[in-house]
Amino acid sequence: MFVNAPLRDYAMRPRMNNYTLPVLGLGYIATYAREIGGFNVGVLDGEAHGLGVEETARIVNAAGPRWAGMNLLAPTYEMSARIAAALDPGIALIVGGHHARAMPGRILDDPRMSRLRALVIGEGETRVAALLGDHRRRAELPGVMWRDPLLGTHATGLCPPGQAARWLSPDIDGLPVVDRVFLAQDPYLVNDGLYEANMVGSRGCPYDCGFCGAAVSANPEVKIRSRAPEGIVAELQALHAAYGVSAFRFVDDLFLGAARVIRTQMAAFTRHGIGDRFVWDATGRINVLHRADDDMLDTLKRCGLREVALGIESGSDRVLAAMDKRITATMTEDVTRRLLARGIHVKGYFIFGYPGEGRDDLRATMRHIRNLWKLADRQPGNFRASAFEFRPYPGTPVWAALVASGHDPDKLLAYSDVDLTRGGVEEGMLARDEFNFSVGIQFGSVPLAELRTALAEVTREQHARMTDGAAA
Repeated sequence: MFVNAPLRDYAMRPRMNNYTLPVLGLGYIATYAREIGGFNVGVLDGEAHGLGVEETARIVNAAGPRWAGMNLLAPTYEMSARIAAALDPGIALIVGGHHARAMPGRILDDPRMSRLRALVIGEGETRVAALLGDHRRRAELPGVMWRDPLLGTHATGLCPPGQAARWLSPDIDGLPVVDRVFLAQDPYLVNDGLYEANMVGSRGCPYDCGFCGAAVSANPEVKIRSRAPEGIVAELQALHAAYGVSAFRFVDDLFLGAARVIRTQMAAFTRHGIGDRFVWDATGRINVLHRADDDMLDTLKRCGLREVALGIESGSDRVLAAMDKRITATMTEDVTRRLLARGIHVKGYFIFGYPGEGRDDLRATMRHIRNLWKLADRQPGNFRASAFEFRPYPGTPVWAALVASGHDPDKLLAYSDVDLTRGGVEEGMLARDEFNFSVGIQFGSVPLAELRTALAEVTREQHARMTDGAAA
């Protein structure tokens, strides 16, 4: 049974919204383990079901699997460790995910992970299936670690020269398409009456944004790969036939992150008339879209593009440079204006409180957000702002810089809830409540209380715009 731990222990405080993104990574691993490995598997999404820690462990123990698998993320690691400690002694544990990659030694030495048989670094489909068959194969698998129970030392699997790539970066088109039976909330019915599904069109990212776990410097063994266009089209059509899905969201970093990929995918979408039948959303790179000509943007609209999610992050060019974003605020305004003019909606993500951010930088970001709202008021497309307090993740470029500057890793890992809803009174914060957490450290010169006031202000104004019908 593959387990996605909840973001917080919902036995202590129930969830305040009713949707979370599906665990596509676990879904892919479960599908591969069943289809290629022949194993009987299931996925328990504790976040989607709003479970508490004890309830999650109880469900796993009641199912009695030979193995429990967990994707470890820094903000949910404590939840995962508590669940692992509560599992029955006969259940072996396998883990992976961003946190497993970033801090394998810390995890292997955690006494709550005493039943850990394998820690898998990187993409897991092929190696997890091999381990489920016989965990002793870990010695021949690259990027697999474990703790010797007798010596207390850490061991790492090795494979013959030239064979690592097939384990670490499997052929993305050779993987079975994720079976939606493993996803608790996907497909789902959205407010506009359409059934929507989330998808992955590529793996890997060529950029090195300082705060991001997908940064290329943090994932040296990951080969950047895009799925074949015909395979993507086939999945769109299969989801429509099976579930009536007509809206899709590409959640990977690269779908609109390289001109070559965009041209190739849109040629296939055009051949199959995707824009005549479906709408879709995707993440995009501002620098790539800034270089795109009008014909490319027109093609995206004609092929059904409904909304682009952009990592805008800041309105301060100084902070953007510190993040290694390779963009400017002017570029963001230009890209947003051109997309909105075509009726393509834009969702902008922002980070408040990045290391070194000052009051002038924060004010620049607030002005930037309001300028983008004003742009949307004059265009057929809508703009949504989604702002977060900065929190460091181990394994990212900025994490290394923070530790080198003297920050205590234990304090950087002390994630805690920040209730911006004021106990549920602040309605505009409810949909974002699961994402409001912090390590409680002031990384710039703006006090945390002031930072959170600005964060609440943006979220409140965005909620009001949506409620008033100014944005969809």
